[in-house]
Amino acid sequence: MLLAALVIGLSANASAKDTVKIAYIGPLTGGVSANGIGGRNSADLAVRLKNQDPNAKYKYELVAADDECKPNVGVQVATKIASDSSIIAGVTHYCSAVAMSTVDVYHKFGLPVMVWGAVLPEITYGNDYKEVHRVNGTMINQNEVAAKFLTGLGYKRWVIIHDTTDYGKGHNKYFSQFLTKNGGQILGTFGVTADQQDFTAELTKIKELKPEVVYFGGLTPIGIRIRTQMDRLGIKAVFEGTSGIKSDAYIEGLGKLSEGSLSFIEGAPWEKLPGGLGFIAKYNQQKYPDAPEAYGPFAYTAANLIMDAIEKAGPDRKKVMAVLNNTQNVETIIGKVSFDDHRQNVVPLISKYVAQDGKWVVWEDSLYAKGQRKLGQ
Repeated sequence: MLLAALVIGLSANASAKDTVKIAYIGPLTGGVSANGIGGRNSADLAVRLKNQDPNAKYKYELVAADDECKPNVGVQVATKIASDSSIIAGVTHYCSAVAMSTVDVYHKFGLPVMVWGAVLPEITYGNDYKEVHRVNGTMINQNEVAAKFLTGLGYKRWVIIHDTTDYGKGHNKYFSQFLTKNGGQILGTFGVTADQQDFTAELTKIKELKPEVVYFGGLTPIGIRIRTQMDRLGIKAVFEGTSGIKSDAYIEGLGKLSEGSLSFIEGAPWEKLPGGLGFIAKYNQQKYPDAPEAYGPFAYTAANLIMDAIEKAGPDRKKVMAVLNNTQNVETIIGKVSFDDHRQNVVPLISKYVAQDGKWVVWEDSLYAKGQRKLGQ
């Protein structure tokens, strides 16, 4: 009996796995919390599935933190996470201004992180920080496609509205460059603050300029307010947004007024991703109360890349960072992931979306693309 008990005890110890913590940071409260919660749930899904894998060497725990989409809060949260030596790596940030403000923190503490949603190019290209990786693409490609798309449809006159954060200013910079290059005319450019409520002054001037398209470089809450106030003033221009408005919250906030709005995002639509259907099926099985949103698949991929690196190198920050730095042609649900010399994933495809009948529809599948509806009407 004693021998049997000893054997059972040894077997239990052999099967026990060490717990490894990884962090998730995103906006869990505030105007863009839908995106942050969708990202957190997606990273959580990756952890749950990994913990069900009998071949996994470790048990994983996700430590979630709210950056509120505010740079000062982001720095506080990043410092708390990065200074905790029990946390090996992080899935970090939807908001570009926050991601940009925290890179120095991750570099200082040597915490390898994988950005899952923020698109400002300087996050990866502004420094040569080996700790900072990004699985999604940048706003450069987004804006190139956005400019070529509508000029290709024959539109010529634009007004640009952008928020005055690094995110909004970056979108203005790249979109303006590509629009001018493709023959578009910029009638006026208007910077607005992230918490601005009333756009009457700007929109009154815009109405006088008679643009065919209003381009908006900013996030969902401001986008809803601007689009609503455009309607009140009778501005009939096409509303062309960025990935920042690609959320269910945008359509829910505007209702029928969202119809015909445009958005552009890196990668293929989730239903057309190599593992998209499998991802959404597993996501739905967990009965999360909120949708994964546009960047959920990227957060899921980031968490998996991090855990795979830990499985390979062990729970050591420097070793995990080295594995992540050398990521090349790794098969994921978003397709193959390869990092360039600044640890930026090379995402060749940008998808175009239009709001149609209360949901975001891939442009090529829409009634607009088929000529059955017209933008701006």
